[in-house]
Amino acid sequence: FANDNLGIQLGASVRGRKVYIVQSLIKPASDNLLALLMMLDIARGAAAREVHAIIPHFSYARSDKKDAPRISITARLVADLLATAGATHIMTMQLHSPQVHGFFSIPTDPLTARGLFVDYLRPRLANHDSAVVVAPDAGIAKSAARLAYRLDLPVAVASKKRFSDTNVQIHKAIRRQVKGYECAIIYDDEIATGTSVIELCKLLLKSKIQHIYVVATHGLFVGDAMKNLTAIPEIREIVVTDTVPIPERKRHPKLTVLSVASVFGEAIRKNYHRQSIGSLFSHWEGEG
Repeated sequence: FANDNLGIQLGASVRGRKVYIVQSLIKPASDNLLALLMMLDIARGAAAREVHAIIPHFSYARSDKKDAPRISITARLVADLLATAGATHIMTMQLHSPQVHGFFSIPTDPLTARGLFVDYLRPRLANHDSAVVVAPDAGIAKSAARLAYRLDLPVAVASKKRFSDTNVQIHKAIRRQVKGYECAIIYDDEIATGTSVIELCKLLLKSKIQHIYVVATHGLFVGDAMKNLTAIPEIREIVVTDTVPIPERKRHPKLTVLSVASVFGEAIRKNYHRQSIGSLFSHWEGEG
């Protein structure tokens, strides 16, 4: 509209149908969130039988606790808004922290790209004598352990203290955990400014790590993150998924982007046919 309001209209009838609406909450996140809420409301108002919100990147998951005065736990607020707008079910990929899953009052499936990472990394790790999976902090430790289990590798967990979005400190104790290994796979849920990974790399290099693979589900690469990461010679490759589109100007020969289309496609297929999708969950402990 002329007054800058969004205007959305479905192009076909959805009465009595199962509707799957795909929208990643990427920049501009607030505009994309509003568009998603409107689509959910439209589908509900048009008498859809079920309304499924497919959100590859749930960016508001980072606001998962009240760690400062007078702030909103926005992850919970957005979870409530999605249900209020008309979503009957949500699928997303790798939430920032497990507790966010509990914010949703409707069935929510947090999927994982772990299988994609395992299939991609396994042949590359065959060229290294000794490797270890490294979690930048305790929050991602369980996910890192699951990846390490699938790769038949040990796992190390760093202790991180965050002072701001671009200022973190990682305890040097991680050096003892990775001593004797020549290759490290740093695994995190997302890369934003890249500060955590860079600080961790500094300690790994002091421990004689020679080759580093950086693996993350969501690649945001804010500001000079890509430039700063690829400037580290020991980082052989940065592997992310396409939950967040990466423009060509931010691409680099060291960057590999894996598609999560097959994961979401299989989850939607199984959901449509009322089959279990537990093996696709981020907290799945089995071989899937």
